[in-house]
Amino acid sequence: MTSQGITEPVVAGRPVGMGAPPFIVAELSANHNGSLEKALEHVREAKRCGADAIKLQTYTADTLTIDCESEDFRIRGGLWDGWKLYDLYKTAYTPWEWHETLFAEARHVGIIPFSTPFDESAVELLERLDAPAYKIASFELVDPQLLARVARTGRPIILSTGMATLREIAEAVETLRANGCSELVLLHCVSAYPAPASAVNLRTIPHMAEAFDVPVGLSDHTMGTAVACAAVALGACVIEKHFILDRRDGGPDSAFSIEPNELKDLVTGCRMAWEARGEVSYAREVAEESNVVFRRSIYAVRDIAEGEILTPENVRVIRPGFGLPPKLLTQVLGRSVRRAVKRGEPILWKTLG
Repeated sequence: MTSQGITEPVVAGRPVGMGAPPFIVAELSANHNGSLEKALEHVREAKRCGADAIKLQTYTADTLTIDCESEDFRIRGGLWDGWKLYDLYKTAYTPWEWHETLFAEARHVGIIPFSTPFDESAVELLERLDAPAYKIASFELVDPQLLARVARTGRPIILSTGMATLREIAEAVETLRANGCSELVLLHCVSAYPAPASAVNLRTIPHMAEAFDVPVGLSDHTMGTAVACAAVALGACVIEKHFILDRRDGGPDSAFSIEPNELKDLVTGCRMAWEARGEVSYAREVAEESNVVFRRSIYAVRDIAEGEILTPENVRVIRPGFGLPPKLLTQVLGRSVRRAVKRGEPILWKTLG
């Protein structure tokens, strides 16, 4: 429990937060390209690659916008240049009649299904499917009515923060809390497709966690997996990436989606980064013990006769580490040896006269 009444979420029995391995979400989005069978294969492949969850988007073109020829409704620049909003969403949406089948297949193969709703009717559909959590998209962060409706379900919420100012994030968090949300994760996000790594500013993650006293993850639109792994090293507890079976299939989101081999690398790399975070420690690790002998120490580098004085010519600080430590060299030089010492023999206190 945090100081502001937010607990670290548990999604379908899977803890999500600083004390658990990173929660890896494969985002299906539009990558089914209108094929239910392809959507089902994404579900199965995401599980094979080791992802914790598969996420859908629940909307229709009519719930997101209107069919209008005004220039306001046409995209200029970027990946979807020239598209009319209505046509893009009509092409990209996941048919609502698929949702039950996709949720059932996910549960059958053992991967957590959930979705991003874009209006109240989508929430009602997902409630009927017993969705274990909700994702709220960056673009919807400024919609308090939708936030309130999702919060009232009482389920864990993952809120993406792309484009949002600190004040806007604070207002959204307050709306969620005021309407009953007690399990919340924020996702740092740059809403560019794809996003350049130089724009991601991963140091925002620990700052956001401290500012809002909640677990924080990353919704990652960069190419590859390096940024996501780095985010985990900085404390990200959720990683969300768009996932496609083969980028050559094309589609609205294909250009910035990762393929199965990359998803496997993402899972492995993020979990390794999480394990490597550990804790603040200067203790010698068990894994280091066998290498202590390869430190430097004081050794005879020439044969030394009994009673001979030790000098820089006949003793040196070298590897391995069976002799006296290097910091004692000044105390050793000028001393005599009580017996003959052979080249390559460690100098110890008992060696000295």
